[in-house]
Amino acid sequence: MKRILLLGAGELGKEFVIAVKRYGHYVVACDSYDNAPAMQVSDERRIVNMLNGSELDAVVSDVQPHIIVPEIEAIRTERLFTYEEQGIHVVPSARAANMTMNRKAIRDLASLELGVKTARYAYASTEQDFVEAVESVGIPCVVKPLMSSSGKGQSVVRSAAEIRSAWTYAMEGSRGDIAEVIVEEFIPFESEITLLTVTQQNGPTLFCPPIGHRQERGDYQESWQPHLVHDALLAKAEAMADLVTKALGGAGIWGVEFFLTADDVYFSELSPRPHDTGMVTLAGSQNLTEFELHARAVLGYPIPSITLERSAASAVILSPGVFDVGFDYVGIERALEQPAIEIRIFGKPTAQQYRRMGVALSSGPTTADMTALREDALKAAATVQIVTNSPT
Repeated sequence: MKRILLLGAGELGKEFVIAVKRYGHYVVACDSYDNAPAMQVSDERRIVNMLNGSELDAVVSDVQPHIIVPEIEAIRTERLFTYEEQGIHVVPSARAANMTMNRKAIRDLASLELGVKTARYAYASTEQDFVEAVESVGIPCVVKPLMSSSGKGQSVVRSAAEIRSAWTYAMEGSRGDIAEVIVEEFIPFESEITLLTVTQQNGPTLFCPPIGHRQERGDYQESWQPHLVHDALLAKAEAMADLVTKALGGAGIWGVEFFLTADDVYFSELSPRPHDTGMVTLAGSQNLTEFELHARAVLGYPIPSITLERSAASAVILSPGVFDVGFDYVGIERALEQPAIEIRIFGKPTAQQYRRMGVALSSGPTTADMTALREDALKAAATVQIVTNSPT
């Protein structure tokens, strides 16, 4: 039995814990607040500020894990090298976790070192540098904090009048102690995809069928699998994903994001862990969900193949406002009246506006109309409402 320390206990971590618990392993889940989703299914929990190196060292010393699995960006990632030197298996590797937590490191690796095609980009750490970066890249452009999560701080600058507000918004959405942004050329893409890529300890790199997705406020709103991609473009995307993940090293699942135009593929970014858009795999679209794939790769268990079993779509259930205590979900019964619909409530104890609180899933045979599946998932998600149950 392995002791696994999970750093970040959100909804993605929750499904990963369920997957590794089915193989009989012991999990300690960490987050900055109590009763986070993954804590609800773990053997133990720890409340810790993972941006505080001393607190992180203390929990590692206390738990003595065999494996450390980072699930979020807000971690003192340089400490992971020390833990790896101590013989602890960091997923997928300390190098990968450290580099991918920072958009600058991963973009420079992909573009400058590996020659992977990306949008033109520039960095800025002061407002004046930011203005010059926007002028260099051109309007429209996309602005992202170098370290953030769930789309926080991301925006599109469509006119000169929006430059100052975009800088302010990026700084407000930045996480950790890196106050820097990346300004990217706006690619007039036809679609965005996530290519879930699985690297193994003792086996070939595998790719899941591509997942299409739609974002708002820089955060995923719906996803569907499979997303139809021309064979030549898919081959390009797989080659890029293979190149970048090999350069980073380690075993696990990677959410590699691409922009697709009519005749080309642009690398966007990647996460060295299950991807939010990959929650669509909970609908049974694959023989193994992204969480089961991650568990097998992390534990060194074989993955003979990844196969498409069904077509599926997901749509997020968002909080309409702030809920600190005392709220319920209504409409689940009505949502489940639709055929082939599933609802997954994450179990977050509090909510802010637009916080992701659950997901609706729809599925059908591989020949199903994807537009209809997407509409079904969106309808089911809209049917589930979050309401206060606190006494007035």
